[in-house]
Amino acid sequence: MGRPPGVPATVPPPALPLAFLGAAAAGLVACGVTLAWASGASAADPTADPVVAAAHFGMLATLSMGVLGALFQFTPVVTRRPLRSLRLAWITFATWLPASWLLPVGFATRHEVLVEAGGALAALAVAAAVATLSAPLAGRDGDVVAAGIRVAVGGFVVTACFGVVYVADRRAAWFDLPGHVVMAHAAVGLLAWLGLAYVSVAEKLWPMFFLAHVPGPRRAGRIAVTAVPAGVVLLSPGLLTGTAWLAWSGGAVVAIGLAAHLASLVVTLRHRRRAVDLHAAFVATAALSLVAGAALALAGALVLPSDHHAGVALVAASVAALGGWLVEALVGHAHKVVPFVEWSSFRARGISHGPSGRQLMFADLYHHGWATATYVLVTAGIAAACAGLATSEPPVVAAGGSMLAATGVVAGTNFWATARRQGRAAPTAVRGTHVAVAPAGQPAGPSA
Repeated sequence: MGRPPGVPATVPPPALPLAFLGAAAAGLVACGVTLAWASGASAADPTADPVVAAAHFGMLATLSMGVLGALFQFTPVVTRRPLRSLRLAWITFATWLPASWLLPVGFATRHEVLVEAGGALAALAVAAAVATLSAPLAGRDGDVVAAGIRVAVGGFVVTACFGVVYVADRRAAWFDLPGHVVMAHAAVGLLAWLGLAYVSVAEKLWPMFFLAHVPGPRRAGRIAVTAVPAGVVLLSPGLLTGTAWLAWSGGAVVAIGLAAHLASLVVTLRHRRRAVDLHAAFVATAALSLVAGAALALAGALVLPSDHHAGVALVAASVAALGGWLVEALVGHAHKVVPFVEWSSFRARGISHGPSGRQLMFADLYHHGWATATYVLVTAGIAAACAGLATSEPPVVAAGGSMLAATGVVAGTNFWATARRQGRAAPTAVRGTHVAVAPAGQPAGPSA
């Protein structure tokens, strides 16, 4: 099955999450290129089809692709129960990959047949993902991470249902689809699906990657996992129906949940036993993007009644910042997760030592200089995209898109080239090296 000794049988083979994460890197390239191309249209109308195409490359081909791969990898670890079917997981990949490209390409070129084909494949992918994740998530244990993933998968389904309605309306025009309805859709997808998935999984990943032992119950994490979806339950219907008090109430509850998420990060960093490194920079910068997204959303809501264009521009920038929160986190965590998974793959092939002759370590599986360049590119790209959308400056938006595309190229090439070089340099196993089995709920790793 492609697992080395010591890795629990519940964990899927390395090829599965690596396929999703590799496709996510390609999706980020497409998102950046499309955003640069759509920069002119974004100044006049941030909801124009080219801009919608860029947003869908980001939400579907990049973030959803990466989050699905992460859930297939970590849900069995968290719940200690295997996926229902690896075949269903691969079907998810095989259908979500074309769907996540057909939909934005259809939006950009206005070929409705592509949008409809993408929507049909997306529906099949969602069904396959839910079916295979339902087995490990079936137990009603008290773990906050599993509970959050459970609700996030529900948010994924609701987002897909919203998308089906959107696709149906484009050709038939059965009903009016104004901006506040689209924002109701975006709120569910960004917060109750992608955001909640990260908020939940972070409660497991942060202590592990920062070597942090937080004493006592992690109340902030539990509040975050509870308040974010509870707020979306109010926010999205409020936006959908144009009920201001309901939308504001939901927004306030979501803000409480996101503030608790940030508080959990602060507590984790305070108890860390690992020195501040590049991964910490990714996570902290992602948190700043979250704060910027919330501030831009509030500004947009206040400005919109008096200046429609400026308000819409601010709202578009807030969506970009919230997406940037998750992109920055995804890229940063990939520099931890991909080495974990690749190390497992190398050990399954009998490769236990690095090019230097020493025991193979996670840090050997990516080039640290290129990782720093990736951090600079993704951070600057997100900042430029947000600033350009907020100020309606096409050159700034184009610069942001170009840097995001470069991020996908550099990150993907870094992991691929390093793994390829490692595989060539150490073709045989070295006896006497063993695998240290990590504590329950954590991936295995090389012994010290």
